[in-house]
Amino acid sequence: MKIAFSTSGADLNAPLDSRFGRAAKFLIYDTETASFAVIDNQQNLNAAQGAGIQSAQTVAAGGAQALVTGHCGPKAFRVLAAAGIKVYTSDATTVASALELYREGKLKESVAADVEGHWA
Repeated sequence: MKIAFSTSGADLNAPLDSRFGRAAKFLIYDTETASFAVIDNQQNLNAAQGAGIQSAQTVAAGGAQALVTGHCGPKAFRVLAAAGIKVYTSDATTVASALELYREGKLKESVAADVEGHWA
């Protein structure tokens, strides 16, 4: 299974970004191989609009089946749900700690966006 994490860094010790659509990067962790890839999301950092939708498309294209992030807006949530990607929010400080919470079953799956659109 592949899990996407919003982050500003390039490894498991990087901070978990509280923003989904405007996160600098996504770390896609493969639970079967214990490996990961980092996808750049720079094009959405300063986007006037559509950052959440485009970021959701990026995560889906990366093969993720789940997403762990700080917050997820309504448009991004709809795109992720349509792609069959489960969304989990976390206040973990690092990707590694968020991954551990996910593995332990301590993250609750979101049923809707947890912030309004254009949250920064």
